[in-house]
Amino acid sequence: MSIEIKVPQLPESVTDATLVSWHKKPGEAVSRDENLVDLETDKVVLEVPAPSAGVIKELKVENGATVTSGQVLAILEAGEGVAAVPAAKSEAKAEAAPAEKAAAAAGGKLAPAAKRMVEEHKLDATQIAGSGRDGRVSKGDVIQHMAGKPAPAEAKAPAAKAPAVKLPAAVGSRNEQRVPMTRLRARIAERLIQAQSTAAMLTTFNEVDLTAVNEIRARYKDKFEKAHGVKLGFSSFFIKAAIEALRKFPAVNASIDGNDIVYHEFYDIGVAVSTERGLMVPVLRNAEALSFAELEQGVGDYAKKARDGSISLEELTGGTFTITNGGVFGSLMSTPILNPPQVAILGMHKIQERPMVVDGEIKIRPMMYLALTYDHRIVDGRESVQFLVAIKEALEDPARLLLQL
Repeated sequence: MSIEIKVPQLPESVTDATLVSWHKKPGEAVSRDENLVDLETDKVVLEVPAPSAGVIKELKVENGATVTSGQVLAILEAGEGVAAVPAAKSEAKAEAAPAEKAAAAAGGKLAPAAKRMVEEHKLDATQIAGSGRDGRVSKGDVIQHMAGKPAPAEAKAPAAKAPAVKLPAAVGSRNEQRVPMTRLRARIAERLIQAQSTAAMLTTFNEVDLTAVNEIRARYKDKFEKAHGVKLGFSSFFIKAAIEALRKFPAVNASIDGNDIVYHEFYDIGVAVSTERGLMVPVLRNAEALSFAELEQGVGDYAKKARDGSISLEELTGGTFTITNGGVFGSLMSTPILNPPQVAILGMHKIQERPMVVDGEIKIRPMMYLALTYDHRIVDGRESVQFLVAIKEALEDPARLLLQL
């Protein structure tokens, strides 16, 4: 029986997708639920699984093509036990693409963008060192490999010997690589330009003493992890503090819809995650109802899914307020850019010990600069300053988080 493999239904906000790479070729056997092809949208890479075991009969769309919901991608000849045919398996292994060889050799996983480059440039992917977690090969790893790679042997045509010519010593490398933007990177660029051109962005700063938070974490981290199976980090404290500040200043939790201001009476907090494909912002729904452990677990799970490419569009959609942490990269201070249609974003930074005057004495304290970028059309300067003060007070006296003060 022949089955049409189609593009899954895309969300309303996504009109089309790019076919990044096929994992199977005509004549190759597949197992039920095996990933056949990667589709890249503006936000995530979608996997299209096989609905049944069988053999790929025909591919209807080539790599790099733009596809839409419901479009036929391939024809699968389904049948019991077909996926286990030894000959088909042997041939598939013998003709494995360079990207598949790399995944096996490195013991890790190739990012979709990296795999596409490997196949496009016909590289020996087994020679590419992966810098990601568990040896994962990123697009940056491929570019770095290409920058130091000599021309392929087959490209070097034999030439007659010529008299030796003494060339001047090379002063420096002027190599460059030109690669197309991924859909996600292009979408990020579009949204950044949109935010800068439509919002009246302004940033206000404050600093917070994290002594009390550090003491709580040091005192309870072992018991917390034993009880909940997750580490007690800083994320849950900042999310809780932000929610309490948002309760006091609802304009900061609002969004703009045309000429309307939408005041949200719930708190869907986006937490920015840096991935090799770009910045993603998974959303913790109804974060006000989550415990410290649930917040830590949610942030950790979303970060893992975003980085391994398994996060869904629904998990990246919406959000009423965003938190981003440049401190993990060593940033001491920055001005984050809005995530439209939201009207504010909180920037966390590096924790650094600094001398502070406390009760008339100079003491060394773990300090962090906070930045709130906001849309001045909706949020006034007074509200933005008081919002950061509310976060500062909650973190310097965490009992406020339990009492919602």
